[in-house]
This record gives sequence, structure tokens and C-alpha cells, in this order.
Amino acid sequence: MGRNLQNGERLRPIDLARGHGLSTQAIRNYEEAGILPPADRTPHGYRTYTPLHAGALRAFLALVPGHGHRTATAIMRMVNEGSPDEAFRLIDESHAQLLDDRRTLQAVESALSDLGPATVSEPVVPVPGGTFIGPLAGELGIRPATLRKWERAGLVRPGRDPRTGYRVYDEADVRDARLAHQLRRGGHLLEQIAPLIAQVRAAGGLEPLEAALRDWHARLATRGRAMLSGAAELEAYLREREREGGREGGYG
Repeated sequence: MGRNLQNGERLRPIDLARGHGLSTQAIRNYEEAGILPPADRTPHGYRTYTPLHAGALRAFLALVPGHGHRTATAIMRMVNEGSPDEAFRLIDESHAQLLDDRRTLQAVESALSDLGPATVSEPVVPVPGGTFIGPLAGELGIRPATLRKWERAGLVRPGRDPRTGYRVYDEADVRDARLAHQLRRGGHLLEQIAPLIAQVRAAGGLEPLEAALRDWHARLATRGRAMLSGAAELEAYLREREREGGREGGYG
């Protein structure tokens, strides 16, 4: 039988579930996953919950939008197991990831701002059909081997001159190479750059990405605010645990 974590009001699984549009099976699953503290049982084996369990459920559901289901589950499990420092570490990691995402967005916007229409409307060298690897590498200040590496990673997709077999970079290839160069200078890995390059291609250039960048900003802001809401509910749950003596040692 689970410990009696709070005296007073007793709640059935349906009482917890209906307020959040959940099923009673979901409540049982959450308890088994450690998201909720262990429930007491009636003499007939039925689970009974308390307002403390309701607080745990509110905290978990508030954590999910900002941290994701897996991390939110781990946070609640650590709290319920009496390891709040580990829970706080997981929260810190989510905030660090959000900050990294913001820096990535800033780097992308900075790279795009350096690639205005004037810089991508003309080939680096006005040869028929495009430019070759040497002139492009020279303009970017990199080695031709670097462009070949970017090609293997899918960042650029040059064609071939039918007469010589040499690589030929058209206007879109030059744009992609410049964008990759800016992001590499910002410290981003090739595997981080490839999805952006693909998005530029799918959008048909840089200008259509403005809507995508606005959406990116909005999603980061939504996630940041969700983290605040999750923190508030988790703090309320921690305080309730302290008041009820529900921890199994250490914190509170």
C-alpha cells in the first residue's frame, strides 16, 4: 500500500482524470511511471488519491509543454523519489537547450542578413552557367576541399560541366555556400546547418524564410513561457510536499 501522503480529502482516479480530460488509465500509468506519488489503497484494493496527487498531476502537465514528455516525467520522478537536485539539473538542461536554440536562431538571422539579394543575385565569377570550385572557395576564404566536404554533407549540390567534368556552382549553390559559411563561422555543425539549407531550397530562396523565422521566434517564446508556468506549478507542488512531510529525506 502506498503511503498516506496527505490527510483529508480522498480522490478517486476519475476525480483526477476528469479535470484534465484524461482517462483513469492515464492516471494509473502516471502513478506507475513515478509521475504521481504512490497511492493508498482501500481494503478492496482501489486506489485513493489526495490533493497532493492532484498537485503532482498539475505540475507534470504544466512541465510537458516546455520540457517535453520524457524530461517532464524524469523531473517528477526525481522529485517524488526525493532527489530534487537531480530534477533541478534536468530543468537547467532544458533552459540551456532553449538558450542554445535562441543563439542558433540569432546566428541564422545574422547569416541571412549578410545574404541580401545583392549578394546572391550574381555568381561570384561571371562564367557561363555558374562558377567553379576554385573561385568560389577563394571568395569565401576557404579551401576547395571544404566545399567538397560540404557537398558530401548535402550543403551544396553543384552540377558538372559536361565538357570538363568540373564542378559548377550556380546562383543557388553560391547562396547555399555563403549561408553555410556564415553558420560555420558561428560555430554550428554541418548536421545543424543541413536542415536550414534544405529549408532555404524548399522555400525557393531567402525571402520566403521570413515567415519561418517569425514562427521560430514564436515557438521559442511559447516554450519559454511554458517553462515559467511549469516552474510555478512545480514550486507549488514542492511546497505542498514540504507542508505534508511527503518527501523521503533530503529536501524540505
